Amino acid sequence: MRCSNQVRFRQQVRFLQRQFLLEGDLPFTEVLPADTIEQALTTAGVTWKDRIYTPLVTLWIFLGQVISADHSCRAAVARFVAHRVSRGQRACSSHTGAYCQARKRLPEKFFAHIARGVGQALHQASQPQWLWKNRNVYMFDGTTISMPDTPSNQKAYPQSNKQTPGVGFPLARVAGIFSLSCGPILDLAVAGYSGKGQGEVTLFRQLWDLFRPGDVVLTDALMCHWRNLCSLQQRGIDTVTRLNKALRRADFRRGKRLGKNDHLVRWGEPSMRDIDRETYRSFPDFFTVRECRFYVDQPGFRSNEVILVTTILDPRDASVAELAELYGMRWNNETDFLSLKVTLQMDVLRCKTPELVRKEIWTHVLAYNLIRTIMAQSCCRAGMFPREVSFKATVQTLEAFQPFIAAPSCRSRTDRLVLYEQLVDAIAVQKVGNRPGRIEPRLRKRRFKKYDYMMKPRNETKREVMKQLRKSKCHSVVQPSGRQNLTQ
Repeated sequence: MRCSNQVRFRQQVRFLQRQFLLEGDLPFTEVLPADTIEQALTTAGVTWKDRIYTPLVTLWIFLGQVISADHSCRAAVARFVAHRVSRGQRACSSHTGAYCQARKRLPEKFFAHIARGVGQALHQASQPQWLWKNRNVYMFDGTTISMPDTPSNQKAYPQSNKQTPGVGFPLARVAGIFSLSCGPILDLAVAGYSGKGQGEVTLFRQLWDLFRPGDVVLTDALMCHWRNLCSLQQRGIDTVTRLNKALRRADFRRGKRLGKNDHLVRWGEPSMRDIDRETYRSFPDFFTVRECRFYVDQPGFRSNEVILVTTILDPRDASVAELAELYGMRWNNETDFLSLKVTLQMDVLRCKTPELVRKEIWTHVLAYNLIRTIMAQSCCRAGMFPREVSFKATVQTLEAFQPFIAAPSCRSRTDRLVLYEQLVDAIAVQKVGNRPGRIEPRLRKRRFKKYDYMMKPRNETKREVMKQLRKSKCHSVVQPSGRQNLTQ
């Protein structure tokens, strides 16, 4: 890196840190150091010239694009032009071509490396009181996202086979590992919606090298599989999951009784076809798991009886009540994906090629982890737990403060620190209420306009509309927007 590039690089790193409160005397300021960004650029093999859209400028615009309510490239470039003018710099072109080319030049590894690094740094800096029994707890789950209907996206992430070709949209399956303590995403895997090797179990096995001995993995019933539990137990990793009743049945009259609705049972090795002979022989014929049963009496829950399966075998390490409370925390995994897909609008992506789609996903993950860092800062200052603060309220408060943080009048370090403290205090006020037994109907009150669904590809539907218009001798009136308003 040349000297001139090095100076600009340091300035842009400081500006990027400033936007997410990663400077000054606040905690977690080492989550996004310059060395991490420089290492990401080196690992991805990124080189650049002295141009407007450098890698860090492109990253900053991309982050603002995913956080903003308007996800369009036009709005992102417009904000960048306004930022340059406010700082006395020459206004660049408002066209989006240069910015889109800059995004295309940056490799996917660059976005993934920074997103993982921020998540890992935040998780490692977690406060001891945020842990569960002084142990790291990880949550795993998956979801699906949609994207524009382009030929390349359809080829990489085909739509559901239950939909007519040309009518549905490409679907991708996204599976991630979250930290229970403070909520960052530590790693992510992307695959197609359906097909062999595209399911959540396969993606879970691709990501489980992240776990270390002594960790606890919290999953849903889909991961309650003999191979998963045994493989993790051999590595010294405990699992807490719900019994998959489609594969096994619990009989509390058998096994070694530990207490009421609590016993140890031996699971025999099942036949596994999708595994090599050497790995199959490394598994024991039997291994011991602990099955616990508790009852949920609150209204609104789907079932009254819940059976947990865990490899934490000693009741002194975790009682049935403590395991039930821990499994109840798995709902945070659902709300974390809700924050990504609804608050950050990752449910429907905008990029038109598979490579850019994956970059957009990793940029959402990076923005999510940076916002989680701000929430952790606020909780440290207020003496709260990160799960007690509203994610959406944090995004709203950050959007309100960011123009003032980036303003030329806020260049002094003292002014920025005062603004940081006010922002952190404002976030801590937005506390999520504890409402046990809350019941909300899954119904919509506001009515939508009654349009028929598109059951054929768009080009076929347009041809049919034009045929009907020609038959009825309709007249077309050209509107100023360039579209045609077809009236009889």
